[in-house]
Amino acid sequence: MTVREPMDTHQKALSINLDPHIFGSFAEIGAGQEVARWFLQVGAASGTVAKTISAYDKDVSDDLYGAGTRYVSQPRVQSMLEHEWAHLMSQLDGSRGATTRFFCFVDTISARNFAGDNECHGWIGLRFQMQPRGPANDVILHINLRDPNNLDQQAAVGILGVNLIYAAFHCLSIADEFLAEVAAGLPLQRVELDCVELKGAALEQWSPHAVHALLVTKHLAEAVVFPVEGKLIPPTELLYKKAIVLAPGTFEVVEPAHGQMIETTLGSLSERDLQQSKGSIGLFCLSCVSSVSGQPTLTTEQILEHVHSVQKLGHSVLVFHERELYKMGAFVNRFTKSRVHFAVELSALVRALQDNYQDLDGVLLEGVARLFRENVRLSVFPVPTQALEEGSAPVGWKWKATNGLVGARDIEPAEPLNHLYRYLVGSGFILPNELAST
Repeated sequence: MTVREPMDTHQKALSINLDPHIFGSFAEIGAGQEVARWFLQVGAASGTVAKTISAYDKDVSDDLYGAGTRYVSQPRVQSMLEHEWAHLMSQLDGSRGATTRFFCFVDTISARNFAGDNECHGWIGLRFQMQPRGPANDVILHINLRDPNNLDQQAAVGILGVNLIYAAFHCLSIADEFLAEVAAGLPLQRVELDCVELKGAALEQWSPHAVHALLVTKHLAEAVVFPVEGKLIPPTELLYKKAIVLAPGTFEVVEPAHGQMIETTLGSLSERDLQQSKGSIGLFCLSCVSSVSGQPTLTTEQILEHVHSVQKLGHSVLVFHERELYKMGAFVNRFTKSRVHFAVELSALVRALQDNYQDLDGVLLEGVARLFRENVRLSVFPVPTQALEEGSAPVGWKWKATNGLVGARDIEPAEPLNHLYRYLVGSGFILPNELAST
């Protein structure tokens, strides 16, 4: 069987231009008109482009798409889709509808500004038909732009837009294949896809939650959020400027104590943390990478099963691609300046201090430094003695139990780690805590 060579952006745009049955319009706000530019510059653009528009002025944008929404938001991109699709249909369905699969591409992007101090992200929408005069299907994406400068971010948006249009018409059989095509040529270091919304008959075979989980298992996003109630949203909408408590775990067995740890830690947040934030929030954290070396990554089905189980305790869930606490802390600190607290059992802290962090040049010391450099504190809860014994605590560690429980003040690592541990406790980086019931 012949393996088809992957197509580059130029080839994808040209192949669409040369297809006489695909025709549509482009409306782009922010980051230039980089998607339309690809179709205009590769040749034969008259075969695809009905219209291209860029409503940069806020009054013009409001006149076209309505006022009352943030300019870089899902409601705005949805309004753009509705407006541009209505215009496309009213102008061209009569003359071309019998033989044409129409599409409408829109985006509203906040690329790197001149001061370099804005959140670089955006919403992208595509409405398309799979057959002439067939029902409309929608794909809406939230993206984070991670290139360091505006020009590279513009270029990334152009590639992503071409990929999305090409994938919609050629790669709808399997969700994995569709997402891979959308992200082709754009590693996570450049563009992060952290939320996807799908509508329409052509997409109804895909579970929205399963597709959302694929974003992290396929490493198209560092993390995705599953809200405890309501529709799927990007992490920034839940975490932005909040004081945050994270409770990481495997959650193979879900206990009420997991939720109590979050509530206790939320209740212990300082007035300073709360005054500098827009409220507080507690979330469970699940990594799709096993904490046991050599074990396979969690499948989409396993992730959704764990998410559903832990949501019953009343909190949303962040699903991470990585398992290290310092990586989770760095991710969350992208969205808030408030201190981040991890609510963990003592056994989780012991595992973190056992990790040799071989991916870091400074091994354990660098891992610890990265974690607490990110304005993080560990709120550590006691565990039964049995949990340490069965968890294979390191040789040389000592502890004492009170009423069968061992807390952060009751354990002593072997030398020389014990000196670092006492420093972290004494300096308030590790905060001994306990549940009210204990």
